Amino acid sequence: MELNDANLQSLTEFLRKTLDPDPTVRRPAEKFLESVEGNQNYPLLLLTLLEKSQDNVIRVCAAVTFKNYIKRNWRIVEDEPNKVSDPDRTAIKANIINLMLSSPEQIQKQLSDAISIIGREDFPQKWPDLLTEMVTRFRSGDFHIINGVLRTAHSLFKRYRHEFKSNELWSEIKLVLDTFALPLTELFKATIELCQTHATDVNALKVLFSSLTLISKLFYSLNFQDLPEFFEDNMETWMTNFHGLLTLDNKLLQTDDEEEAGLLELLKSQICDNAALYAQKYDEEFQPYLPRFVTAIWNLLVSTGQEVKYDLLVSNAIQFLASVCERPHYKHLFEDQNTLTSICEKVIVPNMEFRSADEEAFEDNSEEYIRRDLEGSDIDTRRRAACDLVRGLCKFFEGPVTAIFSGYVNSMLTEYAKNPGENWKHKDAAIYLVTSLASKAQTQKHGITQANELVNLNEFFVNHILTDLKSPNVNEFPVLKADAIKYVMIFRSQLPKEQLLQAVPLLISHLQAESTVEHTYAAHALERLFTMRGPNNTTLITAAEMAPFTEQLLNNLFKALAFPGSAENEYIMKAIMRSFSLLQETIVPYIPTLIGQLTHKLLLVSKNPSKPHFNHYLFESLCLSVRITCKANPTTVSSFEEALFPVFTEILQNDVQEFLPYVFQVMSLLLEIHSNSIPSTYMALFPHLLLPVLWERTGNIPPLVRLLQAYLEKGGATIAGSAADKIPGLLGVFQKLIASKANDHQGFYLLNSIIEHMPPESITQYRKQIFILLFQRLQSSKTTKFIKSFLVFINLYCVKYGAIALQEIFDSIQPKMFGMVLEKIIIPEVQKVSGAVEKKICAVGIIKILTECPAMMDTEYTKLWTPLLQALIGLFELPEDDSIPDDEHFIDIEDTPGYQTAFSQLAFAGKKEHDPIGDAVGNPKILLAQSLHKLSTACPGRVPSMLSTSLNAEALQYLQGYLQAATVQLV
Repeated sequence: MELNDANLQSLTEFLRKTLDPDPTVRRPAEKFLESVEGNQNYPLLLLTLLEKSQDNVIRVCAAVTFKNYIKRNWRIVEDEPNKVSDPDRTAIKANIINLMLSSPEQIQKQLSDAISIIGREDFPQKWPDLLTEMVTRFRSGDFHIINGVLRTAHSLFKRYRHEFKSNELWSEIKLVLDTFALPLTELFKATIELCQTHATDVNALKVLFSSLTLISKLFYSLNFQDLPEFFEDNMETWMTNFHGLLTLDNKLLQTDDEEEAGLLELLKSQICDNAALYAQKYDEEFQPYLPRFVTAIWNLLVSTGQEVKYDLLVSNAIQFLASVCERPHYKHLFEDQNTLTSICEKVIVPNMEFRSADEEAFEDNSEEYIRRDLEGSDIDTRRRAACDLVRGLCKFFEGPVTAIFSGYVNSMLTEYAKNPGENWKHKDAAIYLVTSLASKAQTQKHGITQANELVNLNEFFVNHILTDLKSPNVNEFPVLKADAIKYVMIFRSQLPKEQLLQAVPLLISHLQAESTVEHTYAAHALERLFTMRGPNNTTLITAAEMAPFTEQLLNNLFKALAFPGSAENEYIMKAIMRSFSLLQETIVPYIPTLIGQLTHKLLLVSKNPSKPHFNHYLFESLCLSVRITCKANPTTVSSFEEALFPVFTEILQNDVQEFLPYVFQVMSLLLEIHSNSIPSTYMALFPHLLLPVLWERTGNIPPLVRLLQAYLEKGGATIAGSAADKIPGLLGVFQKLIASKANDHQGFYLLNSIIEHMPPESITQYRKQIFILLFQRLQSSKTTKFIKSFLVFINLYCVKYGAIALQEIFDSIQPKMFGMVLEKIIIPEVQKVSGAVEKKICAVGIIKILTECPAMMDTEYTKLWTPLLQALIGLFELPEDDSIPDDEHFIDIEDTPGYQTAFSQLAFAGKKEHDPIGDAVGNPKILLAQSLHKLSTACPGRVPSMLSTSLNAEALQYLQGYLQAATVQLV
């Protein structure tokens, strides 16, 4: 693509179409842009547009497209095409900083993100002057530029907060500190002075305070891994100024907006975080400053209002106290009963109240409410912070704190009882307090695993929770109902089983509540209860115990999906999946109606997939329906195909990328249920599965390989007969996979199925070429994973076609090649093979080479006979060799960048492990004894003499054992 006006013009048109709400206009434009991504100059055209276009919408669109392009393509992945040419990489790095600094803020943010993605890959080795280029801009005095630099530095360094320690990371941070710490400190001091100079100029203050917030964030990132010497030496400068800023109150920066946090709040929140970091990690060095921070933050908490805009500040301030109070060093600050009472009364209780803003979120923004409340992404909520503070205080002061709060809980419940209609929020706060007091440790899987002994959870459940669950009107007091459901869910491991069973039908009726939060919580609670394990590792609640409620459960779950706002509710879909899994064959009578509802839902979501979890559980539920029904009656598979194939066809025709891996898995499951033939509907699809475009996407590879394996297993002969012209295409797929380090094992899965299931004559002409390809790959890059797969393949070949055929094909490629493979690969490496079936294949293959290959007895190969036997006995008796050479780091499939859906494996589409040898060989050790016996009768005297001269004593002893077990002798 040339950098010219015509291309800029056409790119502008395509970008405009990607913003069109009509999918028939938008989709083709997106597809076109995706198809030109690999062209040289494409990213430079985008940068030119975002710099020079007259249309602001196009500029922003170009910036977003550019950032996503960098995100998908910048990282160079082995075996994947590199879509960004070297000249483009150089040009981007040469221009992007200037461009970012001179762009308006909306575009600056996108470019700043792009720089940090590039920096993540290239800095410091391939982009050494990035930092110096940024630091020199601090001297410009222009805060638009300075903030651009700070924003970029923040997105570049914030990963230091969650990276694992490594020498590489430390040396990078050291490099950053050497270049960046001093100029950052100077900038911090200068900016604070400028704030005093411009104390009355509101516009200047806004810019300066956003700089100070970014500087404070950078301070956090650079100090997170360890306390750098530079910051320790300059602690006085930083901490004194941080303290000053915490206590600062500038009327000009106060905002009227009740929702949105202002600059002052954002800065103070970050400073609370910085202080908490030092209090937790560097308490000795921070000790001199701690008391004044505790005082400042305490005053801040007591004087800050209940408005939403202060939420982040208040929760970070409370988190600071929470992190201080659980450190033994600072215990003395909280010991006084009055201090504890004061914290409880002034900080904890007020911040546990359910405010009108929370009520609004509960009713109108339920998705966000659920995400915060259930999934723990409510880190920045007051309630969560107050809850953490309660937990922190209980570490040393459990008795006094529980006593103080019990008083509060009782008085709140008394207030509620006086007038439930008016005072329901008192009960809500009481339940929240009990929950935060009682829970000491919790996990996603089990809920609360450790509880405060001083709180009687069962009594509270019976007296205060059950009453709400039993109330006949599920739509009355939805917040309290949701609280009650959440209580059951959180304390499920603490409550006795009979109470949980009492709750189940009540939860089922709450699925009919109009409130989104309430019916979502009900679905989530049921799903969690159904996963609980009983004493003998079966589910705690059995299908039999659910029998009376099965119909109502299924009805209500599917009805709940019809509520406005819950059409793609992932919690409900997960509960459907879990119910199917728990109820097993009891759902069979309902499946004909349910499968119709599920496929209809699938058709709707495939038009515009937006909820990945919902979609995943939907496919899992389809798999369960198929599995459970066909287990009872395999012939019903055709009715599933009738229901599903029209939708699948539409998904394949519209190339709905997110769904293809799922569709291939469900098709594999269906095809594997058929007895040994392939229906014509599948054969019609076969040529399409070999199209190269499908194999370009990493996420498709595992499920497609499995689907092709199912085709081969059910109809190897059919393919050889009616689709023989497709065999080269099938081998082309194998060739592509074998060339990739990430996917070579998938290539072997396919090859093994071809060898096992295709009629031998149909692939005779290709065999030699297959072996040559494998040898080329062995020479170019020999990895442990490849060798393990290669060993299984050659032994399977030997089992299938015989040892003589194996020896002949090797020696036809190159004379004496068979001996080299034995000596260099099989004998030294067979110990690395893992997996019971794989080991069995290798054992049987080696037994055949030892006992059914005349060349092993009468040629120069004979010297390898005993070492091969020794290696086989080692495979039987020695532990598996799982060592991997230092220079090999396998690429994990998940590591491939970009938005292509990584392969999402469906748990309920799981494939049974297949043993190609089957019952023909029960115990390979016995087979070895019998085969050696047979060989020794054919050439008497030879085998014992070969054994006695060179097999080591321990191996000989094992061999005697096998011969005895098989009751045979060698002659």
